[in-house]
Amino acid sequence: MSEAVFEAIRQKVKTEPFAQKMGLELEEIGEGYSLVKMKFTPDMENIHGMAHGGAIFAVIDEAFETASNSHGTIAVALNMNVSYVATPSPGDMLLAEAKEVNRTNRTANYYITVKNQADKLLAVCQALVYRKKESLPFLPAREI
Repeated sequence: MSEAVFEAIRQKVKTEPFAQKMGLELEEIGEGYSLVKMKFTPDMENIHGMAHGGAIFAVIDEAFETASNSHGTIAVALNMNVSYVATPSPGDMLLAEAKEVNRTNRTANYYITVKNQADKLLAVCQALVYRKKESLPFLPAREI
């Protein structure tokens, strides 16, 4: 079942409007794991000419979303605590890696890092989801 879930999530991310708008790409997915990339572009800068926190949060959230839903059931965010460590340079590729730390029937915890292509740490995040019992609505019928 897992590979079918992973493929369904890959396809869903490709058509997700927000992912398209931000240039988010799902590089890897596994059980409780995700790696998402996004190129930092000039339209993602804040008033100081640095990366807007919302841009960095976008790549974090996509990694969190895909990792937490990788088990085939709906998972929704309850809390995210982000620490911004450094700002990327123009043109940097941001890589957000989400790893499941703990999972119960109802909740799961994730640790997410954002680094650039040179492995420079940009942000860290601790995140918590609520795990619903319902299967992801876009899974093929045989996977539900």
